[in-house]
This record gives sequence, C-alpha cells and structure tokens, in this order.
Amino acid sequence: MHFIRRILRMCNSLISNKLKKGCTFFLWLFLSFGTVLWLHAQPVADTVLDKKAGNKIMGFPVVAKTIETGWSAGLAASFTFHLSKKHHAQRTSNVQLLGLYSFKKQLVVALNGSQYFKNEKYVLNQQISYSSFPDKFWGIGNSTSATYENYSFNQYYISLHLLRKIGSHWFIGIPFEMQNLLQVQYLRNGLFDQQAVPGKNGYKVLGLGASLTFDNRNHAFAPSAGTYAQLYFNHFDDYLGSSFVYSNLVLDARHFISLGQQQVLALQAYSCNNFGGAIPLRSLASLGGSTSMRGYYSGRYRDQNQLVFQAEYRRPLYKSVGMVLFANVGDVAADTKKYQLSQFKHSMGAGLRLPLNKAEKLNVRIDYGIGSKGNSGLYFQLAEAF
Repeated sequence: MHFIRRILRMCNSLISNKLKKGCTFFLWLFLSFGTVLWLHAQPVADTVLDKKAGNKIMGFPVVAKTIETGWSAGLAASFTFHLSKKHHAQRTSNVQLLGLYSFKKQLVVALNGSQYFKNEKYVLNQQISYSSFPDKFWGIGNSTSATYENYSFNQYYISLHLLRKIGSHWFIGIPFEMQNLLQVQYLRNGLFDQQAVPGKNGYKVLGLGASLTFDNRNHAFAPSAGTYAQLYFNHFDDYLGSSFVYSNLVLDARHFISLGQQQVLALQAYSCNNFGGAIPLRSLASLGGSTSMRGYYSGRYRDQNQLVFQAEYRRPLYKSVGMVLFANVGDVAADTKKYQLSQFKHSMGAGLRLPLNKAEKLNVRIDYGIGSKGNSGLYFQLAEAF
C-alpha cells in the first residue's frame, strides 16, 4: 500500500487535475489486471491455467485513430490463455488493458476481456472503463442538422456478463451494467436545454437482467465459421441505485461463412431498443463508431432505438497481411414503427489487417469508412469490428 500511495502522489504532482482521476483509475485497472492474471495462475479443482497452451502476455505502445478522438497514443497489454488442459476444445481466453490519451485531450482507460472456463461451462465477459471526454452533440433524432455543439463529461462504466452453458453452444446469462456520468459541461440554452435531454446534469444508472446466447464460432478474435446470436435484456431501476428507470433489449446476430482459401464473409444484424421511461444521454441508441456504421461519428445520430445491418468480406492480401471490404445500413428512431427505409443511412469502406498475434489471429485493424452527407473516417484499432 505504501508503494501505491507513492505512485498516486507522483501522479498528483506531475499531471493536471483533469488527469488525476484517470491516473488513479488506471492504477486500479493495472492492479485488477494483475489480480486477474494471478487468479488465473492459481490451480483450482476444476479449472487450471494450462501453461503449455501457448499463453502469451504482450505489452506495447499504441497509436490509434478514430473520428471521435483523432490521433491518440498510449499503452496496451494483452494476455491470451487457456483455462483448461483440454484447450483444443475451447476458445482462447483474453484480458486486455488499454490506456489512451488523444490530441483532443480525451483520456480513455479500459479493461476488457472474455474468459472461457473448463469445457466452456461458464463464460465471463467484462468491460470496465474510465473516460474524460470532450465530445459532440447533434441533438436527438434521425434527421438532425450538420450543426453540433461541444460538450464534455467524465464517465465510469462497468459491464459484467456471466454466462452458463445449458446445452450444446447454448448459454443463459446474467448481465450487470453500471454507468456513472459526472461533470457534464454543455452550452447553456443550447440543444441540451432545448430538447430537455435526460441526464444532461450527470447521473448514475445500474441495471440487472438476463440473456440467451447461441455461440458456435470457431474463434474468439477472428471467426471464419459459425454463428453468434444473443438476446439481451437489462432493467435499470431505483432499487439498484439507478437515477433513471427504464429497460433495454438488444438483439445481436452474427454469422461467419468460410469461402475457402482463408476468405470469410461476416454478417451482422443489430437491434437496440430502450423503453419504459426517460433514457439518459449516453444510454440512448447511438449510430456510428469503430465497430458499427464505420464512417459516422459515434453518436452522430441518437434516439431510443437503433437498427443496423453490416457485411464484411475478409481475405489475405500479401503473406500475413489481410484486407477487408465492408458495407453498412442502419438508422435510429424514437419508435420501432417509425423506421423508414428511405431514411436509412449507409456507409462502406475498406481496410487492412496487420498481424499482432498470429497464433490467436489478433490483428491491428486499419479501416476507412465513407458514409452519406460527407461523413467519413479513418480507424486504427485492435481486433475485428465484429
């Protein structure tokens, strides 16, 4: 503990007030990452870390780019491993730690991962992050103008999802989600006030729910065959300590088709629906980003519901370098009955894949997406979009 306090004092003396919370959170994630590694290394009755299964720890500097952050730099660590001696019968577990600071003075610190336990009887997915983020807001709706307002916020986010196998490739799950939005700053009497955006002054939401998943993909990072389909329900309520009471229903269906000679066609249909009460700002369905509707700024269009379809063709280009072509259509709506095909947004693009871990098919992803009405963007990311 004395060592930790010394690090925190150094952070306080060396960085601005804006980064203090992020530095503290980064240290907490670092300790959490170390704890995860330690726990996975301990032998237990049913699940052990197979030390001969190609477990690998990598730490490396990262340079990334998205429309939302511009160029950013930081550090990343990735731990891939198996939790059973019969590792050939299950997918590779992973834990990833990332810390990025952008030229737009945006700080993102995240711990993500998926662990597949013995015979994949249990699967644990986690996303834990802290963001200090200047952002853009165009208003709510699917036909907002090109004029936006700047705003900023600090956010703590935790998503934990424990799944239990109930049959061949079938899982039931319990998802938990917490989002704490703090220090929101926006233009007074602007769009936030005009549209009376819920949560514009900060909030906390906590939700608990249930899920049903079918998953027979042949790989965790870059599937070449199989199907992933998940129906996900989460309810946010004041008895959990939530500032808003509402429900969220998500359907995420993906299918991967092997075309031979390492060529893959990846398909996804994604539907996000919020109902039952006022939906706070950053829980609204959000169109765009690095994993969906590439070419649109994440949050360019926001509303209660979202529907997106995307397809991606993946193939080798030269030796271990790969390439992709992708196309997307989607939209947001205040009500699922108000979707209109004539208003659907679209984007398309291409990208390169550079191998980071050949054995586990973990790639550096470089994509350029082009949307309608002048929307476009370049992305430098880790792992596939979906």
